[in-house]
Order: sequence, then C-alpha cells, then structure tokens
Amino acid sequence: MATRTSIEWTDVTWSPIIGCTRVSRGCDGCYAISTARIRSFNPNPKISAAYAGTTSNTDRVDWTGQVNLLEERLLQPLSGTGIWRTPRRVFVNSQSDLFHEAVPGEFIARILAVMACTPQHTYQVLTKRHGRMRSLMSSKDFVAAVHTEASVLNRDAALGRARQWPLPNLWMGVSVEDQGTANTRVPALLRTAAARRFISAEPLLGPVDLTRIPFRGDTDYLVDALDGRYGLREPCESFSFGMAGLGPVDWVIAGGESGPKSRPMHPAWARSLRDQCSRSRRRVPFLFKQWGEFRPFWRPESDGRPFPEPALYVNAETGEALPEAEVPDTGSWQGVYRLGKKKAGNELDGRTWLQTPISMSLEPRR
Repeated sequence: MATRTSIEWTDVTWSPIIGCTRVSRGCDGCYAISTARIRSFNPNPKISAAYAGTTSNTDRVDWTGQVNLLEERLLQPLSGTGIWRTPRRVFVNSQSDLFHEAVPGEFIARILAVMACTPQHTYQVLTKRHGRMRSLMSSKDFVAAVHTEASVLNRDAALGRARQWPLPNLWMGVSVEDQGTANTRVPALLRTAAARRFISAEPLLGPVDLTRIPFRGDTDYLVDALDGRYGLREPCESFSFGMAGLGPVDWVIAGGESGPKSRPMHPAWARSLRDQCSRSRRRVPFLFKQWGEFRPFWRPESDGRPFPEPALYVNAETGEALPEAEVPDTGSWQGVYRLGKKKAGNELDGRTWLQTPISMSLEPRR
C-alpha cells in the first residue's frame, strides 16, 4: 500500500515490506510496531494479511522478527495512476527496514529496479542496518542484479537510468539517536553510493556532533560528515577535503520523540545540529521535524502570568530526565513541559526550520 503522509520531509510512503526488529534504544518508541499490531486485526483481509505474524503481545507489543514481502505492492510506482501520476518524494518502507537481515538481497534488488524504472520520483531510504546497506550498495553482483531486474520490467525508462550507479533518484539515509549511534552508522553512510545522503536524528536522545566522527576506528583521526573532510583529531586545521571514497551528508533531519512513553529532548541538542549545518562550508539543509511530547517553555515573561512548573528536567550531557525535586546541583539541566505533539509543534527559537536539498536538478554524487 502506498499512502499520502503528513511526514514533513516526504510526500508518500511505499511499503512493499512489513516487519522489523529493534536494534537500539531509538527503536523503543517505534510507532510502526503499534501500527502493525492494530492493522493485523483489520477486518479487510488484504490489510490484515500484510501485517500477519509481524508482531506479538507478550511482555509488551513488539516485533516478532518476521518480515512479510508484499509482491502486490512492489510494482505500485509503475502504475502511473492515483498518487503516482506526478513526481513524488517517496519514503520507502515506513513499516520496516529495507536492509533488515530477513529481507533477501534479490527482493531488495527488485525494489531498486522499480526505482530505476520510475526516474520521475525521488526515493528516500532510511536504515539502521548501516553495515548491510554499505555492503550491498557497493557489491558488483548486487548492482548487476538491479540492472537485470530493471531489464525484466521492460520499461523504456530503465534502459538508460538502470545503468547509472548510484541511481540518480535514490537518497540513502541512516537513523541516529545519540553520539554512539552516529559514530557507528554515519561512517558507513559516507562510504555508500547514493545520489544524496541524509541523517535522521529522530528521536534525538542525546547530543550529536557530526563534525567530529571517529574515522576507521583510529582515535587519532576524525571525519567531518557535513563537509566530507577528515584529518587528525587535533588540530582541527589539519582537516582536508577530497578524501577518496568519502561522500558528505547532504541533509540533516532532527526531532523529538512522541507517544505515551516518550523521552524528552534537550533543546541544546537540536540547536547544535542546526548550527553545525548552518556553519558548514556546504551550508547543509536542516529540517526540524518536531519537539515530540515535550518542549521548553516559550511564553514571554513580560505578560505577567505565572509560569507553570516543568514536567521534567533534562540533562544536556546524559539525556537523563528527572522531576525537579531529584535534580542535582551539578550539570546542565533544562526544564521541559509535556504539551503533546500537536501543541509542542516544531518551532525552534521562534521559527520553523524546514530546509530540504534541491531535488531533481542535482547530479548524483559518487
């Protein structure tokens, strides 16, 4: 099923795969788990069958690890009807992870072949399986499989486009929630062939510095993911551009967590990512998607009304959230208010940040 979506950074979701497995604490509040659970009981048998067996409810509602490959959805973008009549930004597999270990490489190749045959659309793939992403996208056998599958589809659009690599309309991204996941996943993204590379820091559960990522496991070297440069840890002036095989990040998305058990985001984390993007030599676009359930108070003090008490205080360094009575005297703590996702909104320092890369006109980056 392909559907329109309210997600700010895309137009349509396309999910030919259903089912996943948690891999890090950023998955704890995954909306897709509850969605899949509800839809598995849908009275429409086509919908319930698509989600059947992907979730269980024992200690908590969770993924089972079963992944359903939906052949009937695979060719939807080729139809040219309905939402596919005009060019779209397409978020691929909002109900799964394209590079999940249970998804056969052959099926992934078929999905990319559909992308090759529909060059009018821009496809956005977001993954936490950075290792498999890099491995497949750099494999000559996998690239050949994509070309073969595109030829099988017998589409004129595939004849020229399918031989290009990376595909000109495929954006690859990784999800990160803190510095640890950024240090692990971002280097793999920088080595992955893609027309555009992006990072989704949502839910943002800790500070993230994309300009100082450890490189090749050697603590003496760092990489600036936004400018695509690397060098010695100190001094920063030793950083240089143009490293072979390294491609920079073209877009950063950030946001807080929503849902009944959501964890608050410290405003300094979002501001830091925004400032890293704006200060980069490449002026990387930044999109602030949402605060989530919590946000700092923003009403001017001059209106004379008393301020409400913050629901929690968040530590800027650790992400620990405590009620005021338990907050220690040390550390940087920020009071946040539980307003709900809608009321919390997406204003950061008095304005919205909805920057996106220039789309179709840009040439793919190697």
